[in-house]
Amino acid sequence: MKSSLLALGLLAALPFAASATDGLSYNYVEGGYVKTDAKGGDADGWAVKGSVAVAPNFHVFGDYNAQETKRGSNDVDQWKVGVGYNYGIAPTTDLVARVAYQKFDPKHGLDFNGYSTEVGVRSAFTPNIEGYVMAGYEDYSKKHGINPDGEFYGRVGAQAKLNQNWGLAGEVKLAKGGDKEWFVGPRFTW
Repeated sequence: MKSSLLALGLLAALPFAASATDGLSYNYVEGGYVKTDAKGGDADGWAVKGSVAVAPNFHVFGDYNAQETKRGSNDVDQWKVGVGYNYGIAPTTDLVARVAYQKFDPKHGLDFNGYSTEVGVRSAFTPNIEGYVMAGYEDYSKKHGINPDGEFYGRVGAQAKLNQNWGLAGEVKLAKGGDKEWFVGPRFTW
C-alpha cells in the first residue's frame, strides 16, 4: 500500500511539462513558531522550512521543527526532506505534487521513520497574497512491535508578501481525530 501510494503520486506528476506559474517562487526559507494540538498532548516550539527550485518544474524541500510537550516537558523533533513537482494549470495557479522521507523523534521514547505524499494547488491571488491547499497521506514504519497508523491530512496555508523578498507565512495542518499543527513566521524568497 505504501509503495503504491508513492508510485501513484510520482506517476501522476510525470506527464506534465510546464514551468512554474508567474508570481510563485519555489525558492524560499522561513522560520517561526509552531504549535501542535493533539490528543496525545499539546506541544509548541520553533520550525524552519525551505525549498529550492532545481528545474522549471521540480523543487527540493525540507522542514524541521523542535517542540516541547506541555505534559512532562519532553522534547520532540520532526524533520522531512523531499522532492516536489509543480505544473501551471492557470496563469496564477500551480498543481503541486510532493513526496518526502520524514522522521518523528521524541527524545524520550521510540523514534519513527516514514514517508508522506501530497497533492494540491498553490495560487497567487494578488501580487501580495498567495495561498495553497494540500491533501496528503503519511505513514511511519513499524518499530519494536509498535505500528503507528498511517493517516490522511490536509494543509492550508497563505503568505502575505511585504515586498519582493519578504513575507509573513502561516499554515495549519489538520489530521484525522482533530489533531492540528499551526505555523506562523517570516519568509524570505529569492
